[in-house]
This record gives sequence, C-alpha cells and structure tokens, in this order.
Amino acid sequence: MRRQIIVMFCGLFLLPLPAAFAEAPPVAQNRGALFKVQDASHTLYLFGTIHVGAPDFFPLEPQVTQALQNAGALAVEVDVTGDQKATVAAVLKYGMLAPGEEAKYACRQALMPRLTTLLQKYGMPVEAVAPMKPWMLASMLAIGEFSSLGYSSELAVDNYLSQQAKLRKIPVVELESTEGQLALFGAMTPDQQCRFLEDGITSIDDENEKQEARELASAWRTADKVAFERLAHEMAADPSYAAQFMQKVLLDGRNPTLADGIARLLSREKNSLAAIGVMHLVGDNSVPDLLRKRGLKVERVY
Repeated sequence: MRRQIIVMFCGLFLLPLPAAFAEAPPVAQNRGALFKVQDASHTLYLFGTIHVGAPDFFPLEPQVTQALQNAGALAVEVDVTGDQKATVAAVLKYGMLAPGEEAKYACRQALMPRLTTLLQKYGMPVEAVAPMKPWMLASMLAIGEFSSLGYSSELAVDNYLSQQAKLRKIPVVELESTEGQLALFGAMTPDQQCRFLEDGITSIDDENEKQEARELASAWRTADKVAFERLAHEMAADPSYAAQFMQKVLLDGRNPTLADGIARLLSREKNSLAAIGVMHLVGDNSVPDLLRKRGLKVERVY
C-alpha cells in the first residue's frame, strides 16, 4: 500500500497557495491533536494540523483559539501567507526541468496514458505540467486528488492560523523554509523521482488508499488519537519507495529540526503556539517524544 496521499495531507507543505476562507460554521470541537509543552516558566501549545482543509474544519476549538490569542508568537513549518517570490524561486529551482533535461525523465512518456487520464480528471492541461519534474507532477496530481475528495489547500489549517496571527499582530515564526522543503524532493535522482511519480499514480488509483485518506480526515475532525497511531504504524511498515521516502525523509528526517525550533520558541516566549502537520506528532520518533528527550514536560491534551 502506497500511502503517499496520507503523508501529503499532514506531513509537508508542497505548493503554498493563498488562503481564502469560507464562513465558519457555529460549532467548534476538538480536532487534530493538541499537546502542552512546558519548561520551568514557559508554556507552548503544540497543535497537529492538516495541510488541506474544508469549510467544516472551522472554527477551531476554543483551547487552540485561546492559545493563539495568548501567544507571543506562532510557529509554523512555513508561512504560506509570506514571501511568494521565494516560493516561485524554489519551485523553479527544484521542481522544473532545465533545458535539455527531458531525456533524464523518460518515464514521463511511458506513464503518459495513465497521466493523461488523471490530468483530464483534474482539469489540468498537459502543456501546463510538461515542464515539471516527476516529483512536482506527482504533487500536482495529489493536489488534484485532494480536491476531488472535497479538500482544498487554500483552506489549510496552517494558513488559517497564520492569517489569524497576523490579524492580531502576533509574529509568525517559520520552523523551516519552502526552499528547504522542496530541496528534499530535488535531492532525488531522476530514477527515484520516476519511482515516486509511478507510486503516486498507483496511490491515486488505489481505492483502499482513498478510503484511508478519508479516514485520516475523519480522525482529524474528531481528534481520534487511536486512528492516528494506527495510520502512522501502517505507513511506517509500507515497503514502497514513495512511502519509505516520506517516512524517512519527510517525517523522521524533519522531526528533529521541528523539535529544535519548537524548543527554542518555548525558551524565549512565556506563552506560544506551534502548528505542524499532525503526522509529525504521532508514531515513533515523533516531535513530542523528541521534546520529552530534551527534558521538557509534554502532556497530551487530546
């Protein structure tokens, strides 16, 4: 089982987009996962988010809202409401084919019959994706699949929190950078990118994985920690190339950096909030586990 869709729901920003939020429904409930992190005199709330969204995700529950209102700073993986020029530059650097590189990625032509079907499904012109490296094309297909399942990157929870922080004049701190995130994909060899793309197509075609994506969204809506842990362990055991890349590089490889940034924020702000993908908060070697190893008190709120 290739759980590419699952990790891209909650593990990484791929293509930051401007947010446009719908009217919020009147009822708030526990969503995602929430941890309370403390040292001797400072408190940070650590909120597990999802990098796509739907109108019924909002409003967030009062404890998260209150934590934001009281925060001296909000930490996110990357601030998608920030410098769009840097995002464009990173996409061009790591995601687009340079002149003469087409021959390195012959798999694109071999996969074209399957690609054409998906591109037609998502309303993406072939010529628009022609300059993309395979990993970038795979990410665009994932965004298209999210949309077909009823989720939008424009309604991502992290975007919402960043916008709310800026409205309240609360500083937004980036734990990573868009370039740093995209460079992880750019480091793949052409052959690895081709495997990643093929796994992505297979993942989209897999009805069982679509059901898992729906289950993950449901788990986030209801803060179902048992479901999160089950999905995390199943994903870690998936032997496919894409799943192992995502587990080892996008989750395990990034968790120490995220934990370091969160610990630094905790040390300098009396009250703060950090919001990162929920898959970083569950499973083995999670960010909460790494924070505990640093001697911090970490309590799961829900």
